Amino acid sequence: MRSILPILLLLLSFTARAEDLMMVRSTLSFPEAMVTLQNTIRDYGYTLSRVQRVDIGLTSFGFKTDKYRIVFFGKAEENRRMIARRPELVAYLPLKIAIFAEEDDTLLVAANPVKWLEGLVEDEELRIQFERWRNDLQAILEDVRRAEE
Repeated sequence: MRSILPILLLLLSFTARAEDLMMVRSTLSFPEAMVTLQNTIRDYGYTLSRVQRVDIGLTSFGFKTDKYRIVFFGKAEENRRMIARRPELVAYLPLKIAIFAEEDDTLLVAANPVKWLEGLVEDEELRIQFERWRNDLQAILEDVRRAEE
């Protein structure tokens, strides 16, 4: 089976620099990790907006997996406020975590929101918001990773 990590990186629209991505590996099965992820997102006060299957398109590239999703979530008012302030953020919101099975493990990957600040004018409110999103994403990912213990 070919690794789907390169496709994941493309889907997240970031280069493969380590500081751009946040990733954890879990020994939970894919279904268990998916349920844990969704519950953890809710526990942090976010609303799930959708879960998108992307494995169907991957099969045309020769990838063999039926366990690949992107979970979209956020806080609607927060997203509206940030997009009104900086319309270019529409490409990044809502927040998203890719989750996929790789052999016996489940991997979860998210883009580091703080990296979105590069190239934006100095804006303290944006910096604080992006750092909070980064901290929440790190905590969510770590909670899913620790759920196996």
